[in-house]
Order: sequence, then C-alpha cells, then structure tokens
Amino acid sequence: MGRRFRDGRGRLVVPGEGGAVVTVPLEVAASYRARTKGLLGRDSIEGAMLLSPAGSVHTFGMRMPIDVAYLDRHLTVLSVRTMRPGRLGRPRLRSRHVLEAEAGVMAGWGVRVGVVVRLEFESG
Repeated sequence: MGRRFRDGRGRLVVPGEGGAVVTVPLEVAASYRARTKGLLGRDSIEGAMLLSPAGSVHTFGMRMPIDVAYLDRHLTVLSVRTMRPGRLGRPRLRSRHVLEAEAGVMAGWGVRVGVVVRLEFESG
C-alpha cells in the first residue's frame, strides 16, 4: 500500500468527531527539488504541504514556526510537533510522509496521533 505522489495540489481531509470532516488546501512536494525547497523562504502557507517521501525535516532558513506531522505509509499520524526556525527534526521510524503547516493549525484541524488522513488530488 505504499504510495507515490507527484508535485501538485489537492486537499487534505481530516476525519473528526461524530463524522465531522475538515478539508484544507494541500500542496504536494514529491520531487527532490520541491521537497528540498519545501516552505523555505515563505512567510505563510494556505493549508498544508505534504513532503513525500520524507522521514524527517529541518527548519533551517525558515521564516516561521511550523507544525509537522509524520505519517506512515497508510497516512496514519505517527507524531505531531511544532518546530521553530533553525531546528533539525529527529527522523521518525516508519515515517514515509511529512505534513507541514503554520504553527498551531493542526490541532484545530484534528491532526493528532492515530488519525488516518486522506488526500484528494485535482485532476489534470
């Protein structure tokens, strides 16, 4: 059930309590070049960015603190951390994908350990 993604856009779908669902804009960085750039040089992001494949991240050169969620190959959240600029995140065992977003937003979306997120992609 391993997944390969392409650079592009889509939506991150987070299941919530009582059947509620949160959907946020998603940017996908799957190529080496896109993953290397990530959120570097940005002051903000609308929604989230998925880095894939990825097992760890750093925030050297970042302008803002970010929330980081490590996902396994089934898109189950393994860990969620907030990282300030200039930090090196520890690699996470079993992590295949990393979600990044502005600091503080993931808790509001319901992104927490054990949640299985879904990705929807725009065709074309």
